[in-house]
Amino acid sequence: MPDGDFGKGLRGDYSRARADYTVEASSHAYTDGDHETWRTLYRRQTAQVARYACDEFIEALYALELSDRIPDFDKVNGILVKATGWRIVAVPGLIPDDVFFAHLAQRQFPVTVWMRKPEELDYIVEPDLFHDFFGHVPLLFNPVFAGYMEAYGRKGPEALALNSVKLLARFYWYMVEFGLIRTARGVRAFGAGMLSSHSELAYSVDSPEPNRIRFDLERVMRTDYKIDAFQETYFVLDSFDEVFAATQRDFAPLYAAFRDQPAFPAATILSTDQIIQKGRRALAPRAA
Repeated sequence: MPDGDFGKGLRGDYSRARADYTVEASSHAYTDGDHETWRTLYRRQTAQVARYACDEFIEALYALELSDRIPDFDKVNGILVKATGWRIVAVPGLIPDDVFFAHLAQRQFPVTVWMRKPEELDYIVEPDLFHDFFGHVPLLFNPVFAGYMEAYGRKGPEALALNSVKLLARFYWYMVEFGLIRTARGVRAFGAGMLSSHSELAYSVDSPEPNRIRFDLERVMRTDYKIDAFQETYFVLDSFDEVFAATQRDFAPLYAAFRDQPAFPAATILSTDQIIQKGRRALAPRAA
């Protein structure tokens, strides 16, 4: 995801990366241990998704039949391109913001090729293949969400030019990675950060600790987040049409208004919030 701070010390092997940071993806490159780690992660996440994930994710995940081994990128692309015009491309790991935005704008989702180790089942600092594939790819089969992702990528160059990537990144973080949606079955998860997490998936839906607030683009852009702890606030959609519609707005005035303003701490409650649940860790209410 974009963060405005692509630097050294990343885990992937970038020595073979092309100019667009793509690399060759081959299922033959993975060891039996890698495939077993995939199966372990897949089994324990699918045990939860029926209860906590949105229907669109569940339907696509099961249709892909990914339980046996690390997926073959070419085979998945053969299905995905026909469904929504998207494809996945292999990358060594995290990539620069401008390259990430360019891939999304071309309906290409970058998927990391390295696989976590067995001792990292519960937590990794950087996203690996399981996070990127299990968490992100199924929703690319949904036409509305797929349209949102392309439109989001097209917003990148302007955010870079206006020094506002952090504002745009919050939109990705709180939706693509940690978004919730209201359904006939109640609030459900669609963010990849929860869907690929053994512990945060149930927490995001059931726990009384975090705030759950109706989605508002400006509120999301102004809210800080933490990458090393469960979220203190989740933003909730009524439908994926909302995030697609949000990308049709002119973001330049938002950047001008909020770029130099301090972000709201993650647990903040505002007087203007439409609160679905006020969490136990909520900060004192404040004016917007």
